Amino acid sequence: MKAIELNNSNFDQETSEGVCLIDFWASWCGPCRMMLPVIEELAADYEGKAKIAKINVDENHGLAARFGVMTIPSIFVLKDGEIKGNFVGVQSKDVLVNTINSEL
Repeated sequence: MKAIELNNSNFDQETSEGVCLIDFWASWCGPCRMMLPVIEELAADYEGKAKIAKINVDENHGLAARFGVMTIPSIFVLKDGEIKGNFVGVQSKDVLVNTINSEL
């Protein structure tokens, strides 16, 4: 299972219900590339339980602005469309797992 690619057209539909972890990233960002294996593992681990998604900030300026993303990677956890947690910079899988699990 791969992380869902979110953009302006599918964002609200994909995040309005349930738990969703969103990774704001860019291809040129070294720390973002470090997070990629963790994000992909989470996508596999939480298949059917929570959505794991990515937003390319270079292609989705509006969504990055909507969330006030100034530094990447920025990771947000939403439940039913409401922000429940956010992190800036590289995070351990355990931190993200604990945050997702607290919202399930």
